[in-house]
Amino acid sequence: MVGFETSDDAAVYRLDDRTALLLTVDFFTPIVDDPYDFGRITAANSLSDVYAMGGRPLAAMNIVAFPCSLGPEIVADVLRGGGDVCREAGVIVVGGHTIDDNEPKFGLSVLGIVDPDRVVRNVGVCPGDVFVLTKALGTGVVGTALKRGLLDEDSAREVIESMAALNRDACEAMQEVGVHAATDVTGFGIAGHLHEMLEGSGCAGDLDFGALPIFDGVLALAADGVVPGRTAEVIEFASPFVDWPGRPAPVGPLAPVDDLARWRVLCDPQTSGGLLMAVAPEKAGALCAALVARGVLAAVIGHATPGVAGHIAVTD
Repeated sequence: MVGFETSDDAAVYRLDDRTALLLTVDFFTPIVDDPYDFGRITAANSLSDVYAMGGRPLAAMNIVAFPCSLGPEIVADVLRGGGDVCREAGVIVVGGHTIDDNEPKFGLSVLGIVDPDRVVRNVGVCPGDVFVLTKALGTGVVGTALKRGLLDEDSAREVIESMAALNRDACEAMQEVGVHAATDVTGFGIAGHLHEMLEGSGCAGDLDFGALPIFDGVLALAADGVVPGRTAEVIEFASPFVDWPGRPAPVGPLAPVDDLARWRVLCDPQTSGGLLMAVAPEKAGALCAALVARGVLAAVIGHATPGVAGHIAVTD
């Protein structure tokens, strides 16, 4: 039913009129030093693709690449963290594959199911739809600060727990109320993933930067240049389709520090970010209420408009 044509979060294969399979895979290098937390974050990130499609993950297989020199106890802690999150999600870990690699990597291939009539894709946004985001932004900035020793994991605990949190409750609220489109916010930042949704849907959108939920301290770190290496690439990618009057993209001459910080947050590559949903305006209140009732953040950050497909107009 769904392949890679519109960069959806998972492939969808119809088995019959009542069941479709969801297939996805994700893995990456450590974003935190603690191996247990790394396993938790990676598992939550991998399962998120199934939740973004409105599905239920059932089984997963580990993908492990670690140098033998680290010792088995480190890998065991990573797998224990991933296993605990899978257990929380009701997912069975059924095996996997390991290789000896100089740079540690961990992830999961995930199998899920969904009703073929209730698949939520990243296309289908309609002008007037309201955009709702379910996790705060800035994980890329905080992860970089951790790697540089500017933060310790105790001071970054709120961000770590956000990354390790499942998007299951957000998915349940989304299916309860009904949305037109959704995706999870990951490596292309809020700007890149919103653009994907809008371009595939043939419409434009307005984004209120002031409404974006951002972790404490992230803007200050971004102003100091504490950002992932890919951030500049994402800004360059986003600059042709993001219109931000008074804050041009910093791809040429140096921009004011405040402008740089905001662009860096807008294009911050996220790890295990929240769901970004497009919902009909008459259902927006019900969706936010359903999210809040489940203890999930519900930030209204903009709306879809007629216009050039994929274009984003940002306001302060």
